[in-house]
Amino acid sequence: MAKSQSLERKQTVVLKYGVAVLSVGVVALLTHLLFGFLDTVPFFYAAVIVCSWYGGRGPGLLSVVLATLAVDYFLVPPVYSFDFGISDLVQMGAFAVLALVVSFLSTARKRAEESVRQARDEMEAKVIERTADLKQTNEKLNAEISERKRIEEVLRERASLLDLTHDTIFVRDMNDVITYWNRGAEQQYGWTSEEAVGHVSHEINKTVFPAPLEQITTELTRTGRWEGELIHTRRDGTEVVVASRWALQIDEGGNPVAVLETNNNVTERKLAEEGLHKAQSELAHVTRVATLGEMTASIAHEVNQPLAAVVTNANACLRWLARETPNLAEARDAVTRIIKEGNRASDVIGRIRALVKKAPPLKHSVDINEIILEVIALSRSEIYRKLVKFRHQLSDDLPLVFADRIQLQQVILNLIMNGADSMSGVVDRSRELHISSGRHDSSSVLVAVRDSGKGIAPQNLDHLFEAFFTTKPDGMGMGLAICRSIIEAHGGRLWASPNSPHGAVFQFTLPPSAEKRS
Repeated sequence: MAKSQSLERKQTVVLKYGVAVLSVGVVALLTHLLFGFLDTVPFFYAAVIVCSWYGGRGPGLLSVVLATLAVDYFLVPPVYSFDFGISDLVQMGAFAVLALVVSFLSTARKRAEESVRQARDEMEAKVIERTADLKQTNEKLNAEISERKRIEEVLRERASLLDLTHDTIFVRDMNDVITYWNRGAEQQYGWTSEEAVGHVSHEINKTVFPAPLEQITTELTRTGRWEGELIHTRRDGTEVVVASRWALQIDEGGNPVAVLETNNNVTERKLAEEGLHKAQSELAHVTRVATLGEMTASIAHEVNQPLAAVVTNANACLRWLARETPNLAEARDAVTRIIKEGNRASDVIGRIRALVKKAPPLKHSVDINEIILEVIALSRSEIYRKLVKFRHQLSDDLPLVFADRIQLQQVILNLIMNGADSMSGVVDRSRELHISSGRHDSSSVLVAVRDSGKGIAPQNLDHLFEAFFTTKPDGMGMGLAICRSIIEAHGGRLWASPNSPHGAVFQFTLPPSAEKRS
């Protein structure tokens, strides 16, 4: 295409120069034919004008040169010759100058005409384009008006539908000013739509947030939605707990413009959950007391050992002091042992009191290995009494867990005692109980209790953690159910599986605490 355009331009240039040569040639021919009858000088000016107007500056200058030569040849004596004198040079120079002036004026006029025509064409094109734009803009405006009317109608229909729901629904702008308030909100909070619209939602509802509002707003902006529980105050002053869901509305430019908030009253459900948690806590406490009751003999042994050591060391101390020359060094060592055994007995009593104590759950960052070792110390005598070999393997690089210490002690104690009980009838192999701690999925903490007992029947695997289900002749069927509820309340998971080659494995996971080890 570029080659064809270049060829076309060359042809146009050749044509323009050809016209210049042809125009001067025609006038020269007329001069030859009409010589002596007519002054043909004006014809040469006409040829220059035509060439300059049609061809532009280059062909115009060529026509001036050719016309000057033709005038010299045909009109300046001696005619039909290019010889001329000094006086003729003035005449030819005058002709050439006038021809140049005529060529310049003709070229200038042609340019002016082209400029005017181009300006007129551009103006017409702009007018046409502007007219088309105005027409298109008008059509778009009409379409937008129609679409806006349609959207408003749809919104009115949707608003009427939102008024039919019992849920609390309202819309607020990015300054938290209410712009829509449905009938459910009127019934829930006691404020009419006219009274609520235009007010800040968090002020009229006296909202209590589960986290700082800035943090919630950041999550809403980042994800487009937020869910959580809020506490609102009605017009009459009563408080309600609501399950709140926020959805962010975005305009075509990606900018947030409004928030749709839907609230469901869960006050009664929260009260029921609190009652259930209280009942579960009561039941867990009863289970702990029952478990300790079963371990009475072992606990008595754990306490009697340090007490007997205290008495023995006290008598030894008296003997060292009763000598003619009291042996103070030996007496001092005996007193040191008395203190050590007294602390040991105190620790046992403290662990028992903690497990028996009836108190609400108190979560804080704890070391799972410390809890395991505390339970081992409390249950060691009972394990040995049942002729069970006990081993433990605890990982050193575990993160802290956010948990209630007493509840975790109850879970671990229950799993250890269950494992020991499961091996009571085993006589053909060694009775072994192994407890370990480690990482799970590179983040959570995993605790596992393995035994070499009778194992779990396949048909019982799906029912182990159900309330009142037990495989023990004298069992209540609540221990494992309580353990699972405790672990799940801590954000973890408890499950059971067969052990190889004999017995069962009970494992639970716990998420790490945000607090780091010091």
